[in-house]
Amino acid sequence: MKPSIAAEASSPEVAFAHSALGRLLLRVLADDGSSHNKKTLANYLLRHQMRVTALGIEELADSCRVSTATVSRFARDIGFRNYAAMRGAVADTLQEVLQPVEKLRSSIEQRRRAAPVAESLEYALANITTTASNLAQPQIEAVVRKLTRARTVYVMGFGLSSHLAGAMVQHLQPFCAHVVEVVGIGGSEVAAGHLVNISEKDVVVAISFPRYTVDCCRLASFARDRKAAIVALTDSPASPLAALADHLLCAQSVHPVLPSSNSTALAVIEALAAALMVSNRGNVEKAAQLTEVIATYLYGKR
Repeated sequence: MKPSIAAEASSPEVAFAHSALGRLLLRVLADDGSSHNKKTLANYLLRHQMRVTALGIEELADSCRVSTATVSRFARDIGFRNYAAMRGAVADTLQEVLQPVEKLRSSIEQRRRAAPVAESLEYALANITTTASNLAQPQIEAVVRKLTRARTVYVMGFGLSSHLAGAMVQHLQPFCAHVVEVVGIGGSEVAAGHLVNISEKDVVVAISFPRYTVDCCRLASFARDRKAAIVALTDSPASPLAALADHLLCAQSVHPVLPSSNSTALAVIEALAAALMVSNRGNVEKAAQLTEVIATYLYGKR
């Protein structure tokens, strides 16, 4: 395996989000003062850069269900002379970010004859390496503080992210005052019931990867409206969860065959659990006590 491909494994969407134009659009999404139409346009540009380069102003307006005047005003508000200038900037940015991605795609095509197992593991290694280099320690520490102080920590993941939510709940339970797995067997209806009494004293950890689930975003928005802190574990700053998050943990999830890979997300969950475990003397003592309690149930320990 070649960890050197890690720097090239970002999708165009992720790379675009990290560009100057992408960061500008992300600021529009994060600004509570931005109108719904501005956020709709910013989100569309972040999610559909390639399509935007081929759209006229009327077509973009139709796609976002806004007027052409709104599109023109949006372009001026973010620093461009007109829509054509903004579309040109999208095309230029996309050309820059596609160069390493096309190089990776070419490399992938050359390795098609390799065993798919080896290829999948190579991507997992690249994803984890890239995520480790981009995940700052202060981000983890801020999340640990939120979890430690929360009255209740609600962990939410639907579909393929549900097992990640279950793993996080298991890791957090010994060290948080109260942890609730939101989704459970009953799906969206049960999840909504769990969140009905949520408040500013609580934290929601929302987990979603491609393909993203609408329910996860809707319930995270519900919790945010009730002043709960939102920790989003997702794949990209362009994820629909990112705009809702007080704390964003990005785990790169590129995979050559599957919609996304969850190996990096699990690694981030384990890293967060480790940071929480050693964050204070009380948690270290709890970990020691837990080890003693379960020792009698382990094979060969009786």
